[in-house]
Amino acid sequence: MNVALFSDSYFPTKSGVVTVVVQLRKILEKMGHHVVIVTVDAENSSEPQEDDECILRVPSIQAPMGDNQFVGDPFEIASLMCVNFCKKHDIQIVHAHTEFSLGHLARVVGRRLNIPVVATTHTMWEDYYKYYLKTGKIIPKRVVRRLVHAAYKHFYALINVSQKAHDYFKAPFILPSTPSVVIPNAIDMELFEKRTTDAAEVLQIKEKFGITDSDKIILYVGRIVEEKRIVELLDVLIRVVEKDDKKKVLFVGDGFALKKLQERVVELGLEKKILFAGFVDWLKLNAYYELGDVFVTASLSEMHSMTILEAMCLSLPIVCRYDTSFTDTVFHGENGYFANSDEEMDSYIIKILEDDQLRQKMAAKSKELSKNFTLDLHGERTLRFYEAVQAKFPEKITDQELRTAVYGK
Repeated sequence: MNVALFSDSYFPTKSGVVTVVVQLRKILEKMGHHVVIVTVDAENSSEPQEDDECILRVPSIQAPMGDNQFVGDPFEIASLMCVNFCKKHDIQIVHAHTEFSLGHLARVVGRRLNIPVVATTHTMWEDYYKYYLKTGKIIPKRVVRRLVHAAYKHFYALINVSQKAHDYFKAPFILPSTPSVVIPNAIDMELFEKRTTDAAEVLQIKEKFGITDSDKIILYVGRIVEEKRIVELLDVLIRVVEKDDKKKVLFVGDGFALKKLQERVVELGLEKKILFAGFVDWLKLNAYYELGDVFVTASLSEMHSMTILEAMCLSLPIVCRYDTSFTDTVFHGENGYFANSDEEMDSYIIKILEDDQLRQKMAAKSKELSKNFTLDLHGERTLRFYEAVQAKFPEKITDQELRTAVYGK
């Protein structure tokens, strides 16, 4: 099968969506299929772009939401480029990983080539938009819902990455009649596990941050931005470390809120207990996960967290706020805990850190559960989704037909 993946995020940008697109291309090609990428031109990025004849980059401008973020030109020149590129590669199905400019271009290609266009829902915009629009806090939720409805209504079918995404898009005010199925994100477990950690590298990190063998490390990996409720998470972790000198926090990641967090930590005199690694290349993350004793997040805006999958793959217990985006990865009392409030997170984190037997049991369970999210499984499910869509198009397909095709039930 010849597949085109459209995305407003791709290398050199680094994000969960980029990881999903890269991994999907990898597994589909491994299965013998031809995959092309249509994405933004990030030539003004601080990092170089890869040269690949199977990647088309459309003219783009810098986006307002951060470094190395771009928005593609959705107009006629870009449309013609995309149509010709997909025609050249004899594309049979278009899979959009964005609802924005590249999502529009994906739909244009579908109409002109008369092929199905499907999309994966990656972002919960009701939770996300207010952090990037200056007027976000006064835009009524109903307006955001109308925009989401308008952005997704022309896709033939949807892949939802979690039950949370499925329930939201099936709501009466979004797209209850658009066919969809849940296919969770995956992790390239083989690649991640192969990145062996050098003991000297771990020791070097410990020395850099003043971490001793007796310290218990609370780990956060991800973007340091407000929509992840990173400020609220810091409040939780301040309360935890103030009670015990041997409990320390390591934030791994970069983002708009990093400076704000660092300044707060300095004001409280907790620089030796709450540590910031900044951006770390994905290839070097294993060493940081190895340092961790428990992985934490207070985010309520996830669709399906890639960093939680990584933490599980590398045997870390999880403590998070209860959210349906986590209900297939975190099982309360088995591989971690769901907290119903920020204040409740404190006791769960402390409980895991102060009970080595419990921590080891939960770590082993995380590893076991991570096997439900392998790249091979993800590729097989997505391919069965594509095949069902192709077989039915242009007639309408049902939710049940998609579920039966993907899961056999």
